[in-house]
This record gives sequence, structure tokens and C-alpha cells, in this order.
Amino acid sequence: MTDRLSGKRAIVTGAASGIGEASAKMFAAEGARVFCVDLDADGVRATAETIGDGTVAHVADLSDPAAAEAMTAAAIDALGGVDVVYACAGIAGSGTAADTPMDQWDRVIGVNLTSKWLSFKFALPHMVEQGSGSIIIQASIGGILGVPGIFPYAAAKGGCIAMTRQAAVEYGPSNVRFNGIAPGQVPTPLVVKSYEGGGGMTAGMGVEEGMRRVAELYPLRRTGTVDEVAALATYLASDESAWTTGQIHVIDGGITAQ
Repeated sequence: MTDRLSGKRAIVTGAASGIGEASAKMFAAEGARVFCVDLDADGVRATAETIGDGTVAHVADLSDPAAAEAMTAAAIDALGGVDVVYACAGIAGSGTAADTPMDQWDRVIGVNLTSKWLSFKFALPHMVEQGSGSIIIQASIGGILGVPGIFPYAAAKGGCIAMTRQAAVEYGPSNVRFNGIAPGQVPTPLVVKSYEGGGGMTAGMGVEEGMRRVAELYPLRRTGTVDEVAALATYLASDESAWTTGQIHVIDGGITAQ
């Protein structure tokens, strides 16, 4: 690694598994001090222990404003400030516009949209005061393309895209940058759960067969990896992307190009 994030203090949510876990590890390998957050206590502690070097694990449901505010205060206390927030935590959300139960809608929007906002809301005053910051919001090509069977998830991810652009305009004058990442299919635990719930482009198939069939739809004829998305997040967290804000960075093996 090359110390691209040397001196950076980063909050990574969803750090117990998948893309969040891979990003927390890559951020640390590139020199950042990382504050790992997740509702999965065992998973987030395992991530922090694997990284070592003073990495902190914090358990919180970030759809709760009080928990999100307390998380931010704990991160600033532990790290001495915050330079990067990667709002990566999320859950699966299958269903259609007609059959999605109200309680499922509320939970999916709460975790996949509201918690994204609350992940960085309380860090913003500190970033504005210091005159710098990079906030990365996890979206999805599900917020760009129509994908059968993921209605509440797609609605939340579309909101993440709009939120990224809106905040970039509002906070650009303070040198606080906002960028979104919109991955295609990466076989994380979240994606597997979505397929188990009947979502995805091949709804009705088994998980293994569905993923194989979807991979064939991509121009590169494969799905992505967590490290490929983490590498993009690392770039957006670094000073290499200092003139990049308000963008939705699609990383999808070419599927949105066809």
C-alpha cells in the first residue's frame, strides 16, 4: 500500500461485512485511522480486531438520530476529529409497489436512506469548521435502473443519489465533498439476502443460479468484488479526488452502458 490516506480519520459504517468491511481494511492499510460502525456487534468487533492498530468498533443503529449523534461524538473523541465518512451500511429490501408492507418500507428507507444522512449529519459542523471533508454515500445501480422485485431498496438508493448531489452543492463552498458509489452486483451478504427474498434481476430462481445468470448479463461477464468497490471508495476518501464532488460513481462491469 502507498499511505494514500495517511493522517485521515475515517468513519466507516456497515463495517461488519461486505463492502464496508473491505473498505475499512483498505482505508487502514492506506494509513487512515478507522472508526468501524455496525449493528452487528460480533462482526464489527471482528473487523476492528483484524485491522488492529487502535481501530475502534462501535455498535449502533444509525437510523436512530440519538444513536447516530452519539456515534459521531464517540468517533471524534477517539480519532481527534473526522475527515472521511463512508456511509455504507444497508439492508436488503425486496418487494413491489403493490405488495411491500408498510413496516418493511419504513425499515428499508430508515436504514438505506435515513441512516445514510444521519451517518454524516453530526460530522458536518466539524468538517465545515476545519474547512475540509469527504463524505461517501453508498448508492446502487438499483437507484438508476429499474430492477424487478426491489421496490423499497430502489427508492432508498434513488434518494441516496439525490442526497449526494444536493449536499455537494450546499457544502462545496466549505470544501466538504460528497460523492456517491453505485455498484452493480457484488455478491455480498446483503445481495445474497436480497436474492433469497425474491429480489434481483432473476427473481424466482435459486441464489446460485440467479447470480450466475445475472453475471452473464454484464459486458465483462462477471460480478464485482468488494475490494474493487473499496478501491473506488479509497480514491474518493483521498486527496487525489480533491476536485471531485457531487458525482455518482458507477462501478458495474458495464451493465448500465447497454
